[in-house]
Amino acid sequence: MKKRELIIFILTAIIVYVLYQYISTTVVMNSPILQSNDLINNKKVTPQELYEESWETVKKSYLDSSYNSQDWKRWKNRYKGRLKTDEDARIAIETMLASLDDSYTRFLSKKEYTEQSNSIDAHITGIGVNIMTQSGKPVIYSVIEGTPAEKAGLKANDIIMYVDGKSVNGMDISKVAELVRGPENTMVTLKIKRGRRVLIKKIIRKKIEIKSVETSIKSNNIGYIKIKSFIGSNTATEVITGLKKIKDTQGLIIDLRGNTGGLLTNAVIVANLFINNGKIVSIVSKNGKKNDINAQINIAVINKPTVVLVDGASASASEILSGALKDNKKAVLVGTKTFGKGLVQQIVPLPNETGINITIAKYLTPNGEDINKKGIEPDYKVDYSLKDFRSRNDVQLKKAEEIIQKMCKK
Repeated sequence: MKKRELIIFILTAIIVYVLYQYISTTVVMNSPILQSNDLINNKKVTPQELYEESWETVKKSYLDSSYNSQDWKRWKNRYKGRLKTDEDARIAIETMLASLDDSYTRFLSKKEYTEQSNSIDAHITGIGVNIMTQSGKPVIYSVIEGTPAEKAGLKANDIIMYVDGKSVNGMDISKVAELVRGPENTMVTLKIKRGRRVLIKKIIRKKIEIKSVETSIKSNNIGYIKIKSFIGSNTATEVITGLKKIKDTQGLIIDLRGNTGGLLTNAVIVANLFINNGKIVSIVSKNGKKNDINAQINIAVINKPTVVLVDGASASASEILSGALKDNKKAVLVGTKTFGKGLVQQIVPLPNETGINITIAKYLTPNGEDINKKGIEPDYKVDYSLKDFRSRNDVQLKKAEEIIQKMCKK
């Protein structure tokens, strides 16, 4: 390893360490997701006690101190003496949380809590497909190499019609994903439409290792890195490794399309690779206190023309990174307006191996913009139609390549 490369590697390692320590000690309570399934609460309590602890958690931690303009005390004894089973507790807790009118604050059953922990540990059990919604229909947009889905012959553009005999047309994409996933070595039956053909696929679920990052080198020596998710605890390390592979390129494209977010820490660390001085994001907690997260160590490892690809599914941690790079003038954004999720969640473990994913803060971009329900507008708006998708004509990527080539010539 050359001396310069060794120095960069050491500095990068220091950045990662310092940032993890900084965020863990100063803003850990604002982390969207806890980072270890060691935080599972194995304490066994009655359904009534589980409900009461859930109520107390919301009272203590929920961002909106008005609790959606209601007296939160009214829920404390709402089901006193009426909760006899775990199902009773689940329904009561979900009803109580629904009154907040916050789709991000939700109760996690034992199964859901385990699945969330597995996602953070960078693995799930399923078949290995990524799906998206097109005109209300669940469509496979990529098949992970070496997975049961690939071995079963599933392909991009396949439309999922039924999962285990249940129609999924118009169903929320997260619900479809939940049906497709399941315990290891169990079977799922998919009815799919491919062009005019209808096919039945019986697939055995297996453990799928989640790789968050893909890299390649485009024409004219342009580096390309796709970050699929920020949810894995090793995502930041994967990004650093990926960037090292394309370090000799003259420009860089970061693809955040379809990246719905994940760990705050990951987004901050990746941003800090580009920003050597200044604000990355601000976290505003329940009491209105603003905590600025600034770049640590006065060095940016990546200093080259950069374009970030975003779309309507780029959310949460993806918007933190996009906003940080845009506001600090370290990159230009290409694509369509981002999702607009400017809220921060924390998973709080509850007894009986359950938990609550609860909104505890909001974040602002370095320029102080609250993008919740607004999104971030790209510098260059480029639509990507269903026709483009089906013909594999990635007009957004082509535009990004065109722009970055011009940037490299300046």
